[in-house]
Amino acid sequence: MSPTIEIYDTTLRDGTQGHGITFSVADKLRIAERLDAFGVAYVEGGWPGSNPRDIEFFDEAKRRTFARAKLAAFGSTRTSREENLAMIADTVRFLKSHGRFVVYDAEHCFDGFTEDREYAMATLRAAEDAGADVVTLCDTNGGSLPGDVAAITRLACEALRVRVGIHTHDDIGLGVANALAAVEAGATHVQGTINGFGERTGNCNLISVIPNLHFKLKKPCVPVESLPTLTELSQFVDETANLRPNPRLPWVGAAAFSHKGGTHVNAVQKVLRSYEHIDPSAVGNTRHVLVSDLAGRSNIVMKARELGIDLTSDTPHLRTMLKRIKELEHRGYEFEAADGSLSLLIRRALRNAAPPFTVDAYHVSMRSDGKASVCEATVKVSVGGGTAHTVADGDGPVNALDAALRSALVTFYPALQSVRLTDYKVRIIDSRSGTAAVTRVLIESTDGAAEWGTIGVSENIIEASLEALVDSLEYALVRAGDRPS
Repeated sequence: MSPTIEIYDTTLRDGTQGHGITFSVADKLRIAERLDAFGVAYVEGGWPGSNPRDIEFFDEAKRRTFARAKLAAFGSTRTSREENLAMIADTVRFLKSHGRFVVYDAEHCFDGFTEDREYAMATLRAAEDAGADVVTLCDTNGGSLPGDVAAITRLACEALRVRVGIHTHDDIGLGVANALAAVEAGATHVQGTINGFGERTGNCNLISVIPNLHFKLKKPCVPVESLPTLTELSQFVDETANLRPNPRLPWVGAAAFSHKGGTHVNAVQKVLRSYEHIDPSAVGNTRHVLVSDLAGRSNIVMKARELGIDLTSDTPHLRTMLKRIKELEHRGYEFEAADGSLSLLIRRALRNAAPPFTVDAYHVSMRSDGKASVCEATVKVSVGGGTAHTVADGDGPVNALDAALRSALVTFYPALQSVRLTDYKVRIIDSRSGTAAVTRVLIESTDGAAEWGTIGVSENIIEASLEALVDSLEYALVRAGDRPS
């Protein structure tokens, strides 16, 4: 199907006005090329008259070839009502006389219609009469409701011959809803940003708009072959902005197709569409089954299969596993982000095998020379019939403990040299207990090919950290299928 809705991406201009969003010229070029490959119709590169970075971006972009997208630049007018109409017309005519494709953004359009409908319409007609290719209605303050957006968009579509677009912000949480309401009222050009980046609470999120247009409204807007890469596009832009992806984003978030309640998982196991509005793979996402104190046996079975463990509802010890998980959750464990620890728990229950190593003793201390402090950790481990006793320094107690543990184990398990920690989180479960409160430690690790989470819980933060570290390295050995050398 050919696109019937034009997507105009303004991540590189409007998106950069968001809190904490900064792109280098190289970043902007990479994003522009990725958006072009994805198949959006327009990529707004910035405001070249406002800052040196955007000037440099456009200079560099001129040397690139874009296969699908047109590169757009932003400009604005601010003046009296009478002069405004003249400037709109003069600007559009000037650009058209130079062979440019012109999109007129009517900023504050919906507020303008509320205050003075006749003048607001006059600005749109001025742009149309001067030859604008698209007239875009902008909810610049982000405070409009879908019914009002639809009514004004319908009025504009009936009064104008030119293509009508929509540009919304998310100040009351309706940026996407307002864009869709405008499309249903006749708009055929939608502006927004990847992941909803933008000033204040953000712009209309194209990552939600695109699949809603395609799957729900049956209005194609990008090449159909691009849709399975939607999740990848979202994550790429987040990573380029140095942001962790939001797991709760619709369609592409890690939680978008996650199932936790036991009855829900049981239903999904039988009829997927009972709790999934679409196949996750259609947008490049995956289904996740979460295991917690709300879990039923179906959760364990489906999660085990997701982790590569062959488990059925008839597997012995299944009820024991579920009971154990619920007991641990009651003590403060949380397995939703700790697949590594959960996998080990299931495997231990199934196989009752000896662990690949044990920590016999450990000690953590701190020394200072009056200028700097260094943490030192000592670890003694047993592997099969052998032992290792190592000491390591670190920037903190956990870093030192991690270094000592790895140093003790790599002699037996060389594969652990490729494993590294990527994140470390600590949460106090019950702060009312003060310094005696139970602490939950969540560690994320990678071997370069995959990432996994492990967890530890204790009143002692070092003990909790060690537990999570041990699980992290043991799970790495499970992945590698390693045995002591």
